[in-house]
Amino acid sequence: MSFRKDFVWGAATASYQVEGAAYEDGKGLNIWDVFCKEDGHVYEHHTGDVACDQYHRYKEDVAIMKEMGLKAYRFSVNWARILPEGTGKVNEKGLAYYDHLVNCLIENGIEPYMTLYHWDLPYALHQRGGWLNPQSPEWFYEYAKLMAAHFSDRVSHFFTFNEPQCTVGLGYVTGEHAPGLKVGPHDYFAIWHNVLKAHGRGVQAIREAAVRPVGVGMAPCGALYYPATDAKEDIEAARKACFALPEADIRAASWDVAFCADPVFLGQYPEDIMKSFGQYFPKTLEKDLELISQPLDFYGQNVYNAVPVRADENGNPVRVDRYPGFPKTAIQWPVTPEVLYWAPKFLYERYQKPIYVTENGMSSHDWVALDGKVHDASRVDFMHRYLREFKKAAADGVDLRGYFAWSLMDNFEWAYGYSERFGMVYVDYETQKRTMKDSGLFYKEVIASNGEIL
Repeated sequence: MSFRKDFVWGAATASYQVEGAAYEDGKGLNIWDVFCKEDGHVYEHHTGDVACDQYHRYKEDVAIMKEMGLKAYRFSVNWARILPEGTGKVNEKGLAYYDHLVNCLIENGIEPYMTLYHWDLPYALHQRGGWLNPQSPEWFYEYAKLMAAHFSDRVSHFFTFNEPQCTVGLGYVTGEHAPGLKVGPHDYFAIWHNVLKAHGRGVQAIREAAVRPVGVGMAPCGALYYPATDAKEDIEAARKACFALPEADIRAASWDVAFCADPVFLGQYPEDIMKSFGQYFPKTLEKDLELISQPLDFYGQNVYNAVPVRADENGNPVRVDRYPGFPKTAIQWPVTPEVLYWAPKFLYERYQKPIYVTENGMSSHDWVALDGKVHDASRVDFMHRYLREFKKAAADGVDLRGYFAWSLMDNFEWAYGYSERFGMVYVDYETQKRTMKDSGLFYKEVIASNGEIL
């Protein structure tokens, strides 16, 4: 067995990271527009004001996608481009941009996968309390209903949220991301719960407004683990670790896979979360969980790396130290191909939903060589190693539906600005010239063979 014949080979980006046009055609401010202008937040004061200028260059980018052979493109919508105040009056020029993008994708045989929220909350809603406001799920409902009604005739796959862990953990706990706040546990759990309720309301909105049956999911991330050996005890320890809270701390909670996925897919918060933090949740929890656990069609997971663990004498997971010189990417993330076998396997066993890997990739030290090409050999090797493990998961019966490489192109890497390059296409930010890297050419071969070359 290998990848199914209709396996979806795609690439992903996010609105603030690639679009630019931050102040054009009636778009409202979002929290990143403001955050980037404040000192000390982003590397060398970089902003997404122009980014990759995809707003004006989408046709060129879609042509590159077609050349690469992509079957799908996962992009996010800038909420404030559609609803400048977050609610109320619709910006028709904003809808028109996404109409043009979606139509261009379809004309070129590329299926649009739409993410409704990838961290860029309208600033007007932030001024009303943002995700701490109990009305925030209703704001998202209004926005999601508008998007489904308008685009579901052409878009068949919707993701409500991308990485809510980063929205809350980095935006409201560490302050590394917009809006740059550091809240305590009372506000933290209220924000987290509101985001999950917003997801539920978003699912309801899409189901209500879609003009045809569509697939709906979420794209979370989280701390992942893999067994240090193939011993049954170590495999079970890794499985436990993937769905357990390592310590009673809100920073640890942010990256707990089960903290996000259990309420969404199983209709309950994990026992260890409730034991440590139950006092912070509302009295309406049971009713809220009915909303949060709206039926979904697939599970999207963003996967980059994982931690090796072994079982101790009691069967509990113990982290295994990495050996000296363990490989790392340019952004200093460990290279652990095994995660693309074990994470989908563990997630599928627990949640019983078809799996999409909605992000996977690496930052590399890339530049245009003297021959005019970009030879990112490390990324080619990274993709080959990871996808080979992913193929093993398919062969072992995990219901894998698609893979979205992160990223289609170099772009604004949040607090890192333009200092990190994750793309399969090189972007010269001064000229906006695009150059397909060797990794893009490699991925083209993978797609053409449906993974048989791996």
